[in-house]
This record gives sequence, structure tokens and C-alpha cells, in this order.
Amino acid sequence: MAFLSQLFGSKAQSNSGDTIEAIINDVENRPFGIAKNNVLFAGLNELGGYFFFQTVIVGNLNVKSKNGAQLHFIGDDFNLKLEADMPEFESENSDIKGRNITKIDFQIEESDVKNLENATLRSIQIKVKKHDILFSKYVVIDTFDEEE
Repeated sequence: MAFLSQLFGSKAQSNSGDTIEAIINDVENRPFGIAKNNVLFAGLNELGGYFFFQTVIVGNLNVKSKNGAQLHFIGDDFNLKLEADMPEFESENSDIKGRNITKIDFQIEESDVKNLENATLRSIQIKVKKHDILFSKYVVIDTFDEEE
């Protein structure tokens, strides 16, 4: 659970509007995916031989679910659908107005872990209640030229 404990060491926000850039700057971890109004932070975890894909969505998603959620990974010749580990979860308010934090763990088979690690992902989609959010895979672009 170290992934989740590191995630909330956020800095104070200096501007009044909440943007994707503000969320990325406020949260210490690197994003896994970005959408119009939400940022997806994620990581694999193993507990007692069971694997979980832990997600934290930070942004305007505000949901209370009793029926779980689905997470879809879409990539080059790769498609994987995961079901939420727990059917009931709820978004929490953040200290920043209009920003919510939604934690959802998904069950993943050990064989799918390897396939996911080797996949070239294009997008990640989460479906929960009436919400259908498509995240683009977050890619860090290095702006410094390397000397050869």
C-alpha cells in the first residue's frame, strides 16, 4: 500500500482554477493517464499471492457506487478488462474546491500482469455508473536534447 500512502503528499495549489496541470503538479506521483477533467494514478500491488491494480482518480469525478466499476486497457493488439475488487466505493472531497479523489482497486490475474507490463497502451477507460472516462496514456516528453 506504499503507492497510496505516497500519493497524497500534495502541495498547496497556487492558482484558483483546477486544471490537469495543477493536479499533476500537486500530486507527487507520476500520472498513469490523463483525461479532460481527471488524472489517473495507478500501480500494481500484490498481497498474499493476489494481484491488484490500484487506481486513484483525481479530478472532477464524483461517484458513489454499489455495483463496482470496469477498467479497460486498450493498446496495440492488446485489450484487457478488469473488474473492481469491491462493489462499493465512494469519491472523497479534496482540500481543493471542485477536486475529488476516487480510489478503486481492480483484481488482475498474474498472467495478465506480465501481458500488461509488455503491452503498448494507447488508452485506459473506466466505466462506473453513468461515467465513462477515457484516459490517454500519460507520456513524459523529455525536452532536453541528449548529446551523443
